Amino acid sequence: MTKDEQLREIFASDTFGLLNIKPKASHHNAEERLLASFKDIVDFYEENSREPQISKLDIQESNLYYTLKGLRSNREKRLALKEEDIYGLLNVKYEEGAKYVSLAEEPPTVFNSIDDIFNDDPFGLLSSEDSIFNIQHVTLEQEREKTDFLARRRPLKDFVLYEPFFKQCHADLKSGERKQVKFNETAIKKGSFFVVDGMLAYVADTYELKVDKHSKLDGRIKCVFENGTASNLLFRSLGKALYKNGQTVTELLSNTDLFIQAITPEDVEAGFIYVLKSKSSNPSVKAVPNLYKIGFTTVSVEERTKNAHKEPTYLMAGVKIISTYKCFNIDTQKFENFILNFFAKVCLDIEMHDHNGNSHIPREWFSVPLSVIDETINLIISDEIKQYKYDDELEKLIKISYEDL
Repeated sequence: MTKDEQLREIFASDTFGLLNIKPKASHHNAEERLLASFKDIVDFYEENSREPQISKLDIQESNLYYTLKGLRSNREKRLALKEEDIYGLLNVKYEEGAKYVSLAEEPPTVFNSIDDIFNDDPFGLLSSEDSIFNIQHVTLEQEREKTDFLARRRPLKDFVLYEPFFKQCHADLKSGERKQVKFNETAIKKGSFFVVDGMLAYVADTYELKVDKHSKLDGRIKCVFENGTASNLLFRSLGKALYKNGQTVTELLSNTDLFIQAITPEDVEAGFIYVLKSKSSNPSVKAVPNLYKIGFTTVSVEERTKNAHKEPTYLMAGVKIISTYKCFNIDTQKFENFILNFFAKVCLDIEMHDHNGNSHIPREWFSVPLSVIDETINLIISDEIKQYKYDDELEKLIKISYEDL
């Protein structure tokens, strides 16, 4: 038997028609076309903050106007779009004979039999051959949100003004001064950074912010992206995109409160920030100009440093106490991490050995002028340090701001 004869025999013996392949049915049914047409109207409203009108200069807007008018006059279509009508565009009075009726005033449809249900099927959804368990329309809203978020991006002519801020943010992420964390809507504010769909985004401005009918904050924001584009979009649109595939970029570590400003009788003394100068005779140590240790202790500084000559942390030498600051409600770990990051470029890099010959790398020793250290600590206590960075070449604090754009 030849191969052709074998195949014909196989098909001829297909009693249950398992080999009969039916062409895939088109999913572009009446419901999808209706949703697509209404989506265009919603997009126009979000872009222009008004309904489409008859326009001699814009045929597309005129088409949207007549589409909206047609939807308002069709009860079945309005009811079908009720869940999608987040701005109440269809909940207006329309003419029915000589009477005007609002969607809210319409009596609910009453079904007395199965036939009533099948007869009230303007889009033929119940006559479809597809299974009711085929969830083929669920992603439509998600796709609309993504399209809305991406389609509004336009090339930004003055991107050169923003580019340094993106470069600095990347540097901060690399150094650990910023982190990528789970998105929370409260983080959306002027001057904040986010990562959405793998791209860094910057909120350059916010305006017209208000609480909507769903008790959610909404309004307009100017969002700049690191690829040189910008988008004037809704607050909610950015939020949805970030919830779906995004993260918050934290503020600079220096933006994090280290202290509670108001000290009350209930507050407990946490300890002391101290500044020390080494008495070491080690040539490698003595060669470093303006070398100071900035640390924190929960006991007195004198008690903490009494055995400094035995500890690699203190360079195996005695120390001179330069200044101390009494602290309340301080997060010790956060303070130490901040100091290490803030003066990272001038941190002492030296290897010390204890009396047993074990190797140690001491931390929190910095080559910084004492006046800069005093200024830094005072700015931490006043919570103004977030506006500054240390310039190691100029050896002074430089004021910066991400919100001046």
